[in-house]
Amino acid sequence: MMATKKILILGKLPPPFMGPALATKIILQSELKLRYRLIHIDTKAYDSLSELGKWSLKKVLRNYSIYFRMLKTCITRTPDLVLVPISQATTGFIKDSIFILIAWITGRKVIVQLRGSDFKSWLLNAKGWVRKYVAFVLHRTQGVIVLGQSLRHLFEDYFPAEKIYVVPNGANYNLAYSLKHNQPLKVLYLANLQASKGIEDLVDAVRILCSEGLRNFKVDVVGEWRKTETKIACETSVKENNLPITFHPANAGEGKMKFLREADIFVFPPRAPEGHPWVIVEAMAAGLPVISTDRGAIAESVLDGQNGFIVPVQNPHALSSKLKMLIQDAFLRDRMGKESRRLYEENFTEEKMVERLSETFEKVMA
Repeated sequence: MMATKKILILGKLPPPFMGPALATKIILQSELKLRYRLIHIDTKAYDSLSELGKWSLKKVLRNYSIYFRMLKTCITRTPDLVLVPISQATTGFIKDSIFILIAWITGRKVIVQLRGSDFKSWLLNAKGWVRKYVAFVLHRTQGVIVLGQSLRHLFEDYFPAEKIYVVPNGANYNLAYSLKHNQPLKVLYLANLQASKGIEDLVDAVRILCSEGLRNFKVDVVGEWRKTETKIACETSVKENNLPITFHPANAGEGKMKFLREADIFVFPPRAPEGHPWVIVEAMAAGLPVISTDRGAIAESVLDGQNGFIVPVQNPHALSSKLKMLIQDAFLRDRMGKESRRLYEENFTEEKMVERLSETFEKVMA
């Protein structure tokens, strides 16, 4: 049967490869396109990570062009529902709020989605007029989507419980659990290389392990450096301490999948707030034991002691201790890797995400 309901999805598309852009791409290519007539507006106003957060006339003009396209789409194509990702910073939210208000003024139903976990913290430190404006805008929508049960509280001041929907990230990957025989063992870190993502903590943890005489492993770090000082600090530590760490440029597609297939252990210890990181989903799909921190909805995927470990934030000693356990215990790696894959298949496939999004869309449109 031909899909009749129209969903307008706003969101950036890669490149650059960041979590929200990746999510938009996966949603648009998923089986949702068989259930609904998907309309997409790319809200990206920059071309590279270096432009992120910087003002330019080109970006202003591009934003105005996107708003005009949004208005025209709402009037001429009359979507049944508009999905708007929202920022958790003042400037970003104001830009996103214009999309919400355009949809509201043109009589469209709107649901917003937060792909982070710092919303409440931002508002607690925001000026009074910002909090009032956020309340005004959110009350013009029909609900909000968050990435985990533990993030529902972020919107309890704006929506009743039944209008706060939980849809974790999910996608299908050409990955599976496999028993590895790597010598030395391969540890993988896959993310942007910045302090907030915990790269310095991983380097320090490896230094601690090497100082204890443990060297039967190597670490592949894959990502793009965001700050020169972080790059210099990490590369200096690796060189001075002769650490078994190799830095690789950011990799997407099959190159990234190859790193995941060949790894024994996955490490991602962010310091800053996260949503539900795609790298965690990918590592679980690859059947890897995961070491991470309790940020955003991570602890709903990485179950401490079951398919990996949750360690305290910015604690290289705790990180090195859990890494040591996994490096020295093949049975533990095997058990946790299998559990990662099982949890992924049960909760984080594309089919699971599509089902949850469809249920949410139907409830809101009803």
